[in-house]
Amino acid sequence: MVERGESMELEVVATERAPKAVGPYVQGVKAHGFLFTAGQIGLDPATGKLVEGGIETETRRVLENLKAVVEAAGSSFKQVVKTTVFLTDLGHFQAMNQIYATYFAGPSPARSTVGVARLPLGALVEIELVALVEKD
Repeated sequence: MVERGESMELEVVATERAPKAVGPYVQGVKAHGFLFTAGQIGLDPATGKLVEGGIETETRRVLENLKAVVEAAGSSFKQVVKTTVFLTDLGHFQAMNQIYATYFAGPSPARSTVGVARLPLGALVEIELVALVEKD
């Protein structure tokens, strides 16, 4: 078994254009041609506070945060292969989906959507993703 750090090339991805990690994790990790992001909620990177305005506003902010991390890794939303969406109310699915669809033109990535009891800071939506990146 390979231990983390031994002959496994991991690169941390961080950008000021997305909220700083509020726990023992990073915004993203590049490994073997892939980017794996931490889940993003609708935090404004400038204030560190959850945006107001409901599911549409939060979804837009989440996707802008993810876009910043993906771009910092040298990739784009065209290279996203998988997303996972967490919703505190599956009744928000349609509204979230309408915003989500505007960010993924052409073939959309594979996706799972999961209903959850709660999210950090009372967020309504959290999204994480996996994208292809060029190997360095």
